[in-house]
Amino acid sequence: MFLSHRARIVDSMARAKTIHRCTECGAGSPQWAGRCPGCGSWNTLVEEREQPRVIRGLGDGGRAGIAGSTPVPLLEVDAGEWAARPTGIGELDRVLGGGLVPGSVTLLGGEPGIGKSTLLLQVASTLATSGAKTLVVSAEESAQQVRLRAERLGTLHPRLLVQAETSLPSILDGVEQSSPDLLVVDSIQTVFDPELGSAPGSVGQVRECAHQLVQVAKARGMAAILVGHVTKEGSLAGPRVLEHVVDTVLSFEGERHHALRLLRAVKHRFGATGELGLFEMVEHGLEGVPDPSGLFLGDRRAGIAGSAVVPTMEGQRPLLVEVQALVSHTTVPMPRRSAQGLEPSRLALWLAVLEQRAGIRVSNSEVYVSAVGGVRVSEPGADLAVALALASAVRNLPLPEGLVAIGEVGLGGEVRQVAHTARRLSEAARLGFTEAVVAHSAPDAPPGLQLHRVRTVSDALKVAGLR
Repeated sequence: MFLSHRARIVDSMARAKTIHRCTECGAGSPQWAGRCPGCGSWNTLVEEREQPRVIRGLGDGGRAGIAGSTPVPLLEVDAGEWAARPTGIGELDRVLGGGLVPGSVTLLGGEPGIGKSTLLLQVASTLATSGAKTLVVSAEESAQQVRLRAERLGTLHPRLLVQAETSLPSILDGVEQSSPDLLVVDSIQTVFDPELGSAPGSVGQVRECAHQLVQVAKARGMAAILVGHVTKEGSLAGPRVLEHVVDTVLSFEGERHHALRLLRAVKHRFGATGELGLFEMVEHGLEGVPDPSGLFLGDRRAGIAGSAVVPTMEGQRPLLVEVQALVSHTTVPMPRRSAQGLEPSRLALWLAVLEQRAGIRVSNSEVYVSAVGGVRVSEPGADLAVALALASAVRNLPLPEGLVAIGEVGLGGEVRQVAHTARRLSEAARLGFTEAVVAHSAPDAPPGLQLHRVRTVSDALKVAGLR
């Protein structure tokens, strides 16, 4: 017996389950509460209706999951099908550990205007040139806008397909028709499923659309890249479950006023997460930076008080970064302290150690420290270099030319060795530096580099000629 239209609506609403979902972590609650029971965030629960879902685009009647999945001995699993395919962009392949894996899903996050769409259009064009078929789904721009960007970047190619669409069923139909090797969705927050009652960008829409795209990608052996928005704090917007359902989470960072862009892997199921990719924004797109240390130090002025060079480590990659300090006397009761590109919380530590353990008085001065070039240095290996830069600014005496400093500074004023000191020293020697201030337990230096082993910050100040 057929139900009337009104009866079908009532029946559908009865089957739908109302739940309040957290926009931060994705946890569900049967009723609204001011605080999320999962992550403890305030005012993040929003109402949504959950209905039985059918995954489209998988064939076999729309069954969820991958057909034919049966238990097999691990020794019989063929890992060759999941070998990474190089994208042709060296810095991206470095971060991904060789390239994109067929069937993998990557989530790329970054601030608006940082260059996410430009990077992915270059990736799609490079893969198309190598023989792969790529599909770019532009859910935020029209096909004409994508064409104009491709002309500017010189990335037009017959195998590069574009689809300006926000509806998930239409996107899945496009995948079914074109059978691409790479799918790019820009962005996942603007894709929506009409069968869901919530608005595009809501927790339910983002979670369900991403889940269906992941299932289709794995069933087809198709690599997929989803673009995600970020919040003003810099974290990925949307439910935290979005990061768990994908295989790789990439973070694209950079200062708006600098051409440098940094690509990091926050999560990567097919390799390590310690590598760093560096790009420079130029007129025709993004270019990889093969020698970032030379870029950071290219405009450095010699003989300036308050300047020091530190070999830092970004993953397995040594980078030489200049840190600068400026100290200005003031009569205000609460002098200003500012840190750009460095950890603000460690600035108070450096100043306290200098004053209490080395006799460098800074309590009545405004202090500004900065990592030059738009890079962010957060590791403790930069402690000694920043301390020397601060002391140099207070004494108004420049550090010796060709000097680098590596070491962690403790509360007792001691200098401790940090990881990968040998690789840091080798990079400093390659770029022509001749002296290095290091912890007493540091390994031997490469040829052409003289080591000054110190136990305390006071010893380092003596070596640098600041005491």
